[in-house]
Amino acid sequence: MRTMLIAALLLAGCAQLPPSAEDIQAKKFQVPSDRSAVYIVRTPMDSPEHGGLSLDNSSIATHRGTYYRWEVAPGTHRVGGFLVDSMTLTTAPGRIYFVEHTVIGDPDDGGVQNVRLREIGEQAGRRLVMNSQLLQ
Repeated sequence: MRTMLIAALLLAGCAQLPPSAEDIQAKKFQVPSDRSAVYIVRTPMDSPEHGGLSLDNSSIATHRGTYYRWEVAPGTHRVGGFLVDSMTLTTAPGRIYFVEHTVIGDPDDGGVQNVRLREIGEQAGRRLVMNSQLLQ
């Protein structure tokens, strides 16, 4: 009986929190006709180190298994960060773009060893977003 109670408590501790209203809305992949949406996504199997990015004049920190929805005016936008070359996106109104942000950590010291940004296709991007949580 005691073993079953401990097992139940351990399983309960592993349960995910329900998605937020913002997460549910972002996963509808809707964008106003006069704006562009850019999803910055980290894969669930990425390293546990956080990764800092600059998005035009603002900054975010990404984590494994998370994504960030960035709504912008159509035009040219810069995504950059620490240890990574910046990339430029030229966005069109009503369109959605997906950028995969990969962080490779050093298992010996826990630091960041390598960072990569790459634009990915819509199908792969949507799949990654659906398996990730919105950064808030």
